[in-house]
Amino acid sequence: MKAAVLVFPGSNCDRDLAVAFRAAGFETQMVWHKETALPDGVDVVGVPGGFSYGDYLRCGAIAARSPIAQALKLHADRGGYVFAPCNGFQILTEAGMLPGALLRNSGLKYICQTVDLRVEETESAFTAGYGKGDVIRVPIAHHDGNYTCDEETLKRLNDDNLIAFRYVATPNGATDGIAGVLSPNRRVLGMMPHPERAADPLHGNTDGVALFRGLAGALVSA
Repeated sequence: MKAAVLVFPGSNCDRDLAVAFRAAGFETQMVWHKETALPDGVDVVGVPGGFSYGDYLRCGAIAARSPIAQALKLHADRGGYVFAPCNGFQILTEAGMLPGALLRNSGLKYICQTVDLRVEETESAFTAGYGKGDVIRVPIAHHDGNYTCDEETLKRLNDDNLIAFRYVATPNGATDGIAGVLSPNRRVLGMMPHPERAADPLHGNTDGVALFRGLAGALVSA
């Protein structure tokens, strides 16, 4: 199993994500944003958290137009897996790979804390290791995590069971408490919380481990 973790100027969770992938059994390679192709044989691409390009213009807007972004889109279009926490989620919405937008937190303040998430679906590789309705604790660290979409998009996300996680108590004003959404083929997941920061006993929390193991399990069984 091979994972690639993209690295942009301002990424600061790339190594955290790589460590979590490796712990789940992935051979992992870092890919600089100026590359125009992904390594051969990559199964999953991680788009990490941080502050790509200093969050200029809009969070993720410049990264979504970086040289590696086209290769990322091609990977997803071919059915490859993509996992994008925090700034990665912002990048995917800016790239049009996931619907909606991430706006300034409703309280207009940066939030850094551990929150309760409810698992809303278990039919994706990312969530198969959990039970539907499970409540897990995962850190958040963002200033622009207010997931926003129009009513038509919200209806489609609900009807197609594409909401992966919801906040038990919404900290940032997100529409319908949405913390993470899936692509229609369930192979792309964007979420504001950081499961890679809850993937080692030394963190005092391993609730994120099942996400990475579930993804590994899906690839092994394939």
